[in-house]
Amino acid sequence: MEPWTIKHFSQANPSGTGQADVPALLRRVADSIESLGPVEVQDLVMHTEVTADGPWPSLTVYFHDAEA
Repeated sequence: MEPWTIKHFSQANPSGTGQADVPALLRRVADSIESLGPVEVQDLVMHTEVTADGPWPSLTVYFHDAEA
């Protein structure tokens, strides 16, 4: 079995007005994934933090470079 490392990043909307906008978050994450180039996404995990401004969702994306 060959070892390999999974990469990841987390992203949220800016805090304040609109921080709970999940469709906007999904668009931001999609743009970020596209900017990575050819990758294979293994998992998406959504978290929600409760703040004084209300819920603040974030997504963690786990991916690896696409095979040539």
